[in-house]
Amino acid sequence: MDSTKTVCEEKMKKALVALKDEFGGVRTGRASPTLLDKIRVDYYGQKTPLAQVSTVSVPEARLIVIQPWDRALIGEIEKAIQKSELSLNPSNDGKVIRIAIPPLTEERRKELAKVAKGMAEQSRVQVRNIRRDGLEELKKHLAAGGVPEDAIKKEEDELQKLTDSYIAQIGKTLEEKEKEILEV
Repeated sequence: MDSTKTVCEEKMKKALVALKDEFGGVRTGRASPTLLDKIRVDYYGQKTPLAQVSTVSVPEARLIVIQPWDRALIGEIEKAIQKSELSLNPSNDGKVIRIAIPPLTEERRKELAKVAKGMAEQSRVQVRNIRRDGLEELKKHLAAGGVPEDAIKKEEDELQKLTDSYIAQIGKTLEEKEKEILEV
């Protein structure tokens, strides 16, 4: 029966990690290497993550510098960034690619905050669904017999506390991301 709680906790942890990864791709007014995590570059016929073919650094708050390990990739990297949904404009000097991160408009900041709220709500729903599945599992144990009802009740309470904890962590993560997005 302890395994039910452990399995649920693992799934909830994964939901929180997935949310943080998703938030990494939401553009803020600040430069961040995680902004480019989803960009794939055509490298000898393979779609390869940008981080596997170059060094991505942030020397200033509003500048990303990409240094490809193979200079022949500069054009491919530029194209991949321009095709992305990030609406960034890269420029290169033949050796490195520089991306100046323009400040976000107030309207765009509010849009991105709404997107982040939507992502957080999806994660909360995911956590609640994990709880529901865990409760169903506990009810199966009760129906099968051999497990006292008060032990099941105790497990249900612990599962609820676990759920509340992860919902609070999602809220805190969202709060931090909103603050980052709305920061001028």
